[in-house]
Amino acid sequence: MEGLRWLGLDWDEGPGLEELHRSGVENAEEYAVGGPYGPYIQSERLALYKHVAEELIERGWAYRCNCTPERLERVRAMQRARKQLVMYDRHCRDLPPDAISPDEPHVIRLKVPLTGRTVVHDAIKGDVVFENSGIDDQVLLKSDGFPTYHLAVVVDDHYMKITHVIRGDDWIPSTPKRILIYQALEWEVPTYCHVPLVTMPGGKKLAKREGATSITEFRHQGYLPEALFNFLALLGWAPGEGEVQEIFSREELIERFDLFRVNRAPAAFSYDKLDWMNGVYIRRLSHDDLLERLLPFWQRAGLVPDPCPEEMRETLRRVVPLVQERLKRLGEVVEWTAFLFREIETLPAEKLVGKKMTPGESLAALRRARSLLSQVEPFEPETMEPPMRALADELGLKAGQLFGIVRWAVTGQKVAPPLFGSLAILGRERVLARLDAAEAALAALV
Repeated sequence: MEGLRWLGLDWDEGPGLEELHRSGVENAEEYAVGGPYGPYIQSERLALYKHVAEELIERGWAYRCNCTPERLERVRAMQRARKQLVMYDRHCRDLPPDAISPDEPHVIRLKVPLTGRTVVHDAIKGDVVFENSGIDDQVLLKSDGFPTYHLAVVVDDHYMKITHVIRGDDWIPSTPKRILIYQALEWEVPTYCHVPLVTMPGGKKLAKREGATSITEFRHQGYLPEALFNFLALLGWAPGEGEVQEIFSREELIERFDLFRVNRAPAAFSYDKLDWMNGVYIRRLSHDDLLERLLPFWQRAGLVPDPCPEEMRETLRRVVPLVQERLKRLGEVVEWTAFLFREIETLPAEKLVGKKMTPGESLAALRRARSLLSQVEPFEPETMEPPMRALADELGLKAGQLFGIVRWAVTGQKVAPPLFGSLAILGRERVLARLDAAEAALAALV
C-alpha cells in the first residue's frame, strides 16, 4: 500500500481503521479509507463464503470431498506416470448427498460440467474457449473454513460490485472456473481484461537489476514516482497510432488512457528506457525540489547528518546544479559526490599518469596546476577554468589531459561532476592538500 501511495495511486475504498487495527497493520491511520462494501478483511467474511459454497451445493454445482492428502498425492503420481492431465479424479463427485457429513473434515469442490465449453469474453484478448473436460473440480472452500482464491475473488467482486477485472494474462487459464461460478449463481459476469505480462527485451522473464522489481526497490534506487508512473503507463499501451510523445503528465495519461488500446503482445521492460525517462524528470525539477529528494540518499549513506544543518544545505545547493544534468537515478548521487563529503583514499600512482603522458610529464603538469590553483582569486569556476586551459596550451597538452590528472587527484574518480565546480565546493585548502598527496604519489614513480 505504501508503494501505491508513493506512486500516487490511491484506493477508493478498503479496510477501515478498526479493521486494520484488528489485523495488526502498522500505521493504520495512513491507509484506512473504509467503504460501503466491507468488511474488507477476508477472515471477517468467512460466513459469507461458506453460505455461497453451500448454495452451490444446493444448486448442484458443488460437492463435499473428504479425500485425504495422501490419496490425492497417489492419484497425481499415477496421472503423472501415465502422462495424463494432473487433476482431481472426481472420486467424491457422485456420492450420495449424505455420504459426507458437514461435521467431518472435508472441502467443497466446484462441480465442473463434464462436456461442453466455457468461453471467456475478454475485452483485450477476445473470446478464449476452454473445453470443460480439461477444467479441474477446483476446491472452493478448504477444511479450515477459508475460501480458496477462486471462490473468494468471485464472491468479493460480486458483492463489492466490481465491473471490470483487470489483471495479467497469466490468469486466463483459471478464468473459466470463475465464469462457471458466476453462471452457477446466476450472477452477472464482470468484464475481464487480461493485460500482457511484462518481460525483459527479447521476451525473457522480467529479471532483477540491483534488486529492483518491487516498487519499494525502485524507490530506494532513486526513481521518481512521476517517472515510474509515466513509464509503467506506456508498457503495453500507446496513446494513439503514430504517437511519438513519451513524456506525459499524470493528468494527460488519465485523460488519454483507453483500455481497449492495450496491446495483446507482452510488454518489454527496458531499464535503459526507464533510466532515460527518469533522467528527463530529474532535469525538470527545480534545484530546491531536487535537493529535497536527494537529501535522504546522502543521509542514508552517512554523508550528510540528519537533520541537515542550514550551513550544509547551502553547500548542497551548490552541488545540485553540478549533478542534475548527469543523474539517471537519485541514488547515483552518492557515488558521484562522496568525495565532496569525506576524504578520498590515496590513489595508486599509475592512475595519476595522464593519457599518453609519462609519469614525469604528469608530475610536472600537476605541479604547475597546483601552483596556479594556489594563487587564483577568487577560487571560483569562472576564474579557474580559463587559466587552466591556457596552462594546458602552454604545456602542449589537451585540456582533457591536464584536467584528467587534476580530477583523479582531487576526486579519486575518473568520472565526476564538473571539475571546476567541484573544486570550488571543496575549497582551496582541501584541493591543495589532495594535490600535494597526489604529487607525492607521482614523485615515487619518477
